[in-house]
Amino acid sequence: MERLQKFLAHAGVASRRAAEELIRAGRVAVNGQVVTEMGVQVEPRLDRVAVDGRPIAQPEPLFYLALHKPRGYVATVRDELGRPTVMDLLHAPARLYPVGRLDADSEGLLLLTNDGELAHRLTHPSHLVDKEYHVLVAGALPEAALRTLRLGVQLEDGVTAPATVERLRREDDGATWLRIVLHEGRKRQIRRMVQAVGGRVLRLIRVRIDGIQLGGLEPGQSRPLADDEVARLRHQVGYGPRHRD
Repeated sequence: MERLQKFLAHAGVASRRAAEELIRAGRVAVNGQVVTEMGVQVEPRLDRVAVDGRPIAQPEPLFYLALHKPRGYVATVRDELGRPTVMDLLHAPARLYPVGRLDADSEGLLLLTNDGELAHRLTHPSHLVDKEYHVLVAGALPEAALRTLRLGVQLEDGVTAPATVERLRREDDGATWLRIVLHEGRKRQIRRMVQAVGGRVLRLIRVRIDGIQLGGLEPGQSRPLADDEVARLRHQVGYGPRHRD
């Protein structure tokens, strides 16, 4: 048994607070009877819950995966051009969706889940979720270019938010690895930022999303997120705990 407003939130109808407002407004019925008071308990597998006359299905079990996306795969469920997608790498027990962007030429950490609310919040810049990348650029960008990257770069879709940018190491051929941490997730953002300051990205690897590390995952490998990792992500974006079945 669980409280009605919690059931509605778990089913993705609304946040817990908004679900309470739906109940108070007389818009929620349980087994055909309108409920207007808090504290009503429902059995998700037995009781029939409806909002505005629309039946609400039992929430599906939640799954959260971390994947090391290789280059050449697109981070979508399907691709109109017939390119391989990250779904080709998974054997998941549920229909999952990629969280955010990672273009076909890029590689590294990608999260996938069927928790739509968490995915939405993780990709919204207002929640300031760190995304860390190791970026190989041709040659050595001058310090002035790095300062511009840190402060914000004028792109065709607006100025980028401030970012953390630091040099990591030089390769024998003169190329330079940079560490870049940002909160935004615009299309091909880092490649466009580097190009805007006169550089060229040779390789781009996402190594961290908030506290989730790429770690030792090999390209194409995935793993379930631990409960504490899920809890941390939800806390970061102000999204209350939800128990996985």
